[in-house]
Amino acid sequence: MLDAAHAIVVERGVRGLTMADLARRAEVSRATLYRTWPNVEGVVGDLFTREFRMVMQRAMRLIGGRSARDVLVSGTVSMVGQVRRLPLLKRVVELDPDFLLPYLVNRRGRSTDEQLALLEDFVRDGQRDGSIREGDPSLLASAVLLNAYSFALTGPAFVGPDRITTLDALLTELLQDFLRP
Repeated sequence: MLDAAHAIVVERGVRGLTMADLARRAEVSRATLYRTWPNVEGVVGDLFTREFRMVMQRAMRLIGGRSARDVLVSGTVSMVGQVRRLPLLKRVVELDPDFLLPYLVNRRGRSTDEQLALLEDFVRDGQRDGSIREGDPSLLASAVLLNAYSFALTGPAFVGPDRITTLDALLTELLQDFLRP
C-alpha cells in the first residue's frame, strides 16, 4: 500500500493522493486502508517515515570512521545527500511545499524523532570515546539535525547543483568542528 502511495505522490503530489485512488492502485478495499490509516495524512506520514528510515539505514551501512564523531558526521552528510535525491521529497517540494512547513516549524514527525534518537546515540558514544564534546546529547543531536535539514532542503537553492559537493564538504567541516571536544 505504501508503494502505491509513493507512486501516486511522485506522480501527482500529496494533494493528488486520495484514499479512493490509493485503494485502486494498491488493489485493496477502502475499508482495508481505513483499518490501517485514518486519512491521507496518516498514509503520507508513514510513507515519509519509511523513506527516511531507509535513508538512515543506507547511510549507516555506508559509513565508517575512526571515532563516533567521524561516524556521526559522515553518516549525517551521507543522509543529507540521499535526502536531496529522494524522488518523493523532490516532488513534494516541487508541488506541495506547504505540506512540509508544519514539520519544519511547528512539530516533529516520527521520522524526525527516529533521526534524533540515532544521532543522540552517536553523540553519547562520542562523548564516551572522547571524540565529541561534553553537553546535552539531545541538544547536540538537535543542532546537528537542524544543520542537516538546512543543507538538504535549502542548500541546492543557495549554491546550485554544480557546487553541491563543495557544500557537503563544508557541512562535514562544520559538523566536525562543532562536535570536536
